Amino acid sequence: MRLRLLTYNIQRGGVGRVDRIARVINGCQPDIVLLQEASDLATVRNLAVQTSMAASGSFAKQSLGYLSRTPVDASWHRPRVSRHAFIELATRDGGTRVFGVHLSAVHSSWTERRRVHELRALLQSIERHQHGFHVLAGDFNTLAPNEPLQVSRLPLRLRPLVWLGGGRIRWRTIQTVLDAGYTDAYRQLHPDATGWTMPTWDPHVRLDYVFVPQEFANRILSCDVVASKEAAAASDHFPVVADIRMD
Repeated sequence: MRLRLLTYNIQRGGVGRVDRIARVINGCQPDIVLLQEASDLATVRNLAVQTSMAASGSFAKQSLGYLSRTPVDASWHRPRVSRHAFIELATRDGGTRVFGVHLSAVHSSWTERRRVHELRALLQSIERHQHGFHVLAGDFNTLAPNEPLQVSRLPLRLRPLVWLGGGRIRWRTIQTVLDAGYTDAYRQLHPDATGWTMPTWDPHVRLDYVFVPQEFANRILSCDVVASKEAAAASDHFPVVADIRMD
C-alpha cells in the first residue's frame, strides 16, 4: 500500500487561481494534500470539488488546510509561540498520521530563532507519536544546514534583515528536525540536487520539506519538486510530492 502526499503553499489563499492550482494537484494524483496559506475557506472547498477529494478543511485566518481522497480526522493545534496552527490528520483506519507545518517567514537570525521555538513546540506536542510511523511536512520557511542563501536574489526589502542579523544566518530549524530523529525525504533520494521550491519565477531556496522518522526511512519511495510550467503559474511555491510505502 502506498501513500502519495503533496505539500503545497498556494500563496495568499489561492484566490483567483483555483483552476490552476487544481490542475497542478490533479496532475500529481495525491491521496492527501497539505495546504499552506489556505486562508480562504471557499477556495479550499472549490479545490476539493475540482480534485474529487472526499474530505477537506481549513480555518479562517489560519494558514493550514487539507484535502484528502478518503475521510480523515483533522485537528489544529496552536502553541503559544507559533504564528500558525499546526494541522494533524489521521486516517480512519489508523494507518496514517500526517502533521502539517507552516513556520514563520523571512530570512533573518531572529526569525530563525522563532522557527526553532515553533518547531520544538510542535515536536513536544507530538512526542507520543515519534516512535511510530508518521509524516511531518510543509513550508518550513528555512534552509537546511549547508544550503547557501543567495542574498542578492532576495527582494530588496528583505535584504537588510539579513545584514541586520550580522549577514550570516545559522540555519538551526531543519537541524533540529534531523536531531529529533527524522529523515529529510528529498535529500535522502537527491543528495546533490538543489530541490529549490521558491519563488517559482526565480527558484533559489528550498523551503518545503517532507520528513519521516529515521527508522522508517526505507519506506520513502520517491520525493520530488513539482517544477512544472503549470505549477509556476499557480503559486509562488512549487509543491513537493512524496510516495511513501505503508506497511
